[in-house]
Amino acid sequence: MTTDEKYMSRCIQLARNGFYGAAPNPMVGAVIVHDGKIIGEGYHVRCGGPHAEVNAIRSVGNPELLKESTIYVSLEPCSHYGKTPPCADLIVEKGIPRVVVGCMDPFAKVAGRGIRKLQEAGIEVTVGVLEAECLALNRRFMTFHTHRRPYITLKWAESADGFMDGLRTDYEKEKPYAFSTPYTRMLVHRCRAGHQAILVGRQTALADNPLLNLRLWPGKSPLRLVVDRNGSLPKHLALFNDGAETRVYLDALSVHPLYGEQAGVTCVRLDFSRDILPQVLDDLYHLSVQSLLVEGGRRLLESFISAGLWDEIRVEQSPVWLKEGVPSPSWPHGRIRTTEVERHLLVHILSSRGSSAV
Repeated sequence: MTTDEKYMSRCIQLARNGFYGAAPNPMVGAVIVHDGKIIGEGYHVRCGGPHAEVNAIRSVGNPELLKESTIYVSLEPCSHYGKTPPCADLIVEKGIPRVVVGCMDPFAKVAGRGIRKLQEAGIEVTVGVLEAECLALNRRFMTFHTHRRPYITLKWAESADGFMDGLRTDYEKEKPYAFSTPYTRMLVHRCRAGHQAILVGRQTALADNPLLNLRLWPGKSPLRLVVDRNGSLPKHLALFNDGAETRVYLDALSVHPLYGEQAGVTCVRLDFSRDILPQVLDDLYHLSVQSLLVEGGRRLLESFISAGLWDEIRVEQSPVWLKEGVPSPSWPHGRIRTTEVERHLLVHILSSRGSSAV
């Protein structure tokens, strides 16, 4: 590992501290080095707050040392006025002679402008140190700005013999098969906390009556999304009765649903004569939703897989054998990593087109 890589690795480590607060901004870490020693560090704590470079510069005890220092930052410094002033301007103002950047920012208002501004001021700029790791760190942000859609995670639990649920004849009275342990259930909520929206289909909403919120992990509950083509879901479902925001996708020709007047419920009309997935993703893009967790049933999950609209898949495989039931989706090709927890196999599949996991 080179000296630049060592300090960039520290930037990535710092940036991860902003995982639950920075969104929809990217996670960014910054380190300031003088004469081989770290004299300042910072990361982007929360959206609307100071950026990593600002926090790192403020942490330096003797500002005069900045004129003889190198600042390392995991993402290209911003060059535009948003909720905060441009970080590139601050670096120029402080007279920092060298900047090392992990990866460029695909956001249209930056996209190389920050680097050019630094170079035009006579600052030495090195770009692409631990680039793959820096891109992977912000894979949600990168996907959103590069592909103009949210980063998509598919999640389900299944039996050892590949069934998502047992056979049920009365969904109102019979509960879904519970594969998770208390610990793996907590991991599900941690996964939810890392996404801005969560999507289920009509059958899952009706059969499982889920809350789709955060209860076992701190953070903000994701925006709840339900596909209900004909608007026929009953009004009494938990999704429609806790006042939290729920967005329901309906056919443009369907009647106004009974739950449509419930607090927090927004009905969005789609053209169901066409593929609705691009329409849903376009709606989320314009809402600035950068990450989507799909916790639906087999049909909804397979529609995403068939369309190639997924970036990672998380499967909890229980040691229980059901022998019959609802088959789970087939695992698509990708980079697979497995971990065993309490005899449950946790499977993480990354799309081969995406950045490696961090």
